[in-house]
Amino acid sequence: MKNLFKSFWFNVLVIIAICFALYFAFFASLSQITKHGEELTVPDLKGKNVKEVYAQLEKLGFDIAVDSAYDTTFAPLTVVDIQPEAGSKVKTGRTIFLTVNKVNPPEVEMPNLLNLSFRNAVLLLENNKLQLGDTIFKPDMATGAVLQMLYNGRPVSPGQKLYQGSKIDLVVGGGYGNMNLAVPNLINVPYPTAKMILDSLNLFYTEVWDGKISDSSTAVIYFQMPAHKNEQGYPNNILAGENVDVRIRQQPLAVGLDSLSQ
Repeated sequence: MKNLFKSFWFNVLVIIAICFALYFAFFASLSQITKHGEELTVPDLKGKNVKEVYAQLEKLGFDIAVDSAYDTTFAPLTVVDIQPEAGSKVKTGRTIFLTVNKVNPPEVEMPNLLNLSFRNAVLLLENNKLQLGDTIFKPDMATGAVLQMLYNGRPVSPGQKLYQGSKIDLVVGGGYGNMNLAVPNLINVPYPTAKMILDSLNLFYTEVWDGKISDSSTAVIYFQMPAHKNEQGYPNNILAGENVDVRIRQQPLAVGLDSLSQ
């Protein structure tokens, strides 16, 4: 019985010794298991081709996760963002998250900028990932408001599909101020052409139709006020936004060469 008791405590001591040995062995190897102290610096990879980045990160022992975005300032298939950031200290085996620039930009809808102030229009363009192109000021009473939106020189409508990063030109009202214009010579000019001339100069006009009009497209201007030239033969001037009175009839006036040169 005494020998059995001694044998029991001997076994207990052996078990305790083994536990202590395992305990110290575990903590001694913990630094190896966790690679304690083995840290690497995340390299600066922005702007580099994704294939080159993959090879570099895999060589360093990192895992890699990829997402995509579109940024007009980066070339296609280049890294536009990296997490953790470049310069961060991380352990080997850590996952590095890359954002890679798409080959083709996604499409967005053209926002409605008409009648907005120039500043608000630019903010709305940026929010929709579009860029401001040229700004064209046109004489108009809506000073500072957007009058027209152009893409590649052509009008673009709200809701039209465009690529992100597309450049949009804005036609903006510049007011009338003291813009002096030469009064155009409208005598014997067909009515539709006269309207185009007056509209292009941002001049208003009052029309009076005389006689029987069979076809307005061939009717002509036979009187205007103010006239093209004054009594001394010098060109008359008019401010943008002012009014021109015109009288229209079906048949043109019979005028000489001197009159046409007025």
